Amino acid sequence: MNWYQINSAFTLFLSLLVEAVPFLMLGVLFSGLLQFFVDERRLVQLMPRNPFLGALAGSCLGFLFPVCECGNVPVARRLLMQGVPSSVAIGFLLAAPTINPIVFWATWTAFRDQPELVFLRIGCSLVIATLIGWIFSIQRDLRPLLQPNVARAMPVPVRDRVPPEAEAAGNTPSLLQSGTYFLGQSAQPVDAAQLAAVAAMNPAAGKPAAYKLTLMLESMVQELRELGGVLVLGSAIAAVIQVFAPREAILALGQGPVTSIVAMMVLAAVVSICSTVDAFFALSFSSLFTTGSILSFLVYGPMIDLKGVGLMLSIFRPRAVFYLFALAGQLTFLFALLVNLYGS
Repeated sequence: MNWYQINSAFTLFLSLLVEAVPFLMLGVLFSGLLQFFVDERRLVQLMPRNPFLGALAGSCLGFLFPVCECGNVPVARRLLMQGVPSSVAIGFLLAAPTINPIVFWATWTAFRDQPELVFLRIGCSLVIATLIGWIFSIQRDLRPLLQPNVARAMPVPVRDRVPPEAEAAGNTPSLLQSGTYFLGQSAQPVDAAQLAAVAAMNPAAGKPAAYKLTLMLESMVQELRELGGVLVLGSAIAAVIQVFAPREAILALGQGPVTSIVAMMVLAAVVSICSTVDAFFALSFSSLFTTGSILSFLVYGPMIDLKGVGLMLSIFRPRAVFYLFALAGQLTFLFALLVNLYGS
């Protein structure tokens, strides 16, 4: 380690922040607008009930919310807190950084001579995000995989609510009685404050516009404080690894159909380049690496990188982030390998 490397790491850290902060603020703004304008009950009603169709619909929402991997996290968190099905929110979380018009235009500009790579990027990202959203929908109650503050803000699933006739008869199910426990969470009593937070999930309902605006601004400030810290930490880790990791060893793996994919996926996770400009970075490797490996960089990086993992931890518990990491990696590797083996 020398002063030149330290200076390079600090410069890279600042460049990552400068690149990411505007998109994070854009995502927080979209999140606030969702809270201000969107009635979560109507939003939930509009989403498909079928888990697979819900994941597909969520993956396509990026066309309406053109944000990168920094801005999609607050929007996805707001969707979950408004009661949108988990398949929809996770599909949006993974696909929005790629399935949006800005990224499509940037990729087309960079790979104008390889138009098939542009459509492969969009298609593979859509399929992978839809499949992962559908897989996560198997978890009927997503709250055990979420951070406590997000889980508390989510509406109680219909199956967990007390039936009116049972409540009227004074025969409250033991699941919600004082001193009992949430399903699947042994030795953890029901917290009255948690139930009150769930019941007050939409405090702006029926309130005047001035009150809603104040609530929206307070929520945006809180999200910026929560997400800004993890963004700084993730950018610092990415900068340190990118400067001090032996990049030559990674690039040396770029000749084989399998090792090239692994190398570019590792590079995508470490470099943490915003999805709106990553196509131009990948273009510089197109003469050295296989088409499938370039595709893996363009698909995997926007879904999972070190900077984005820190932001995802503001929504999910570490094991859920690991599941997302592993599923996205396996599916990306599979599609990229098929392109290497059977592509022209």
